[in-house]
Amino acid sequence: MLKQVETGDMVFIGEGQEGIGAVREIRKADFVLYVENAGEFEIPATAIVGVHDRKVIVNPLKLPRRLLEAVGHAHDSEDPKLVG
Repeated sequence: MLKQVETGDMVFIGEGQEGIGAVREIRKADFVLYVENAGEFEIPATAIVGVHDRKVIVNPLKLPRRLLEAVGHAHDSEDPKLVG
């Protein structure tokens, strides 16, 4: 499925979930994911469970623990008064 992934695609930990970041680079066996306020993470191609409509769905059980912790804080710098 890595062949279907494009730079700029949004990455999700499940259908209907909020995006966690964007694909920054595609390599042979993985891709680089950029997460706001956390930086870049290497995601193995084996974590991909689906690709469609410029969305990459990944299995959270195959993601680095550091990434899962970062995802929980990806929107910490947002002003809650502006969220609508």
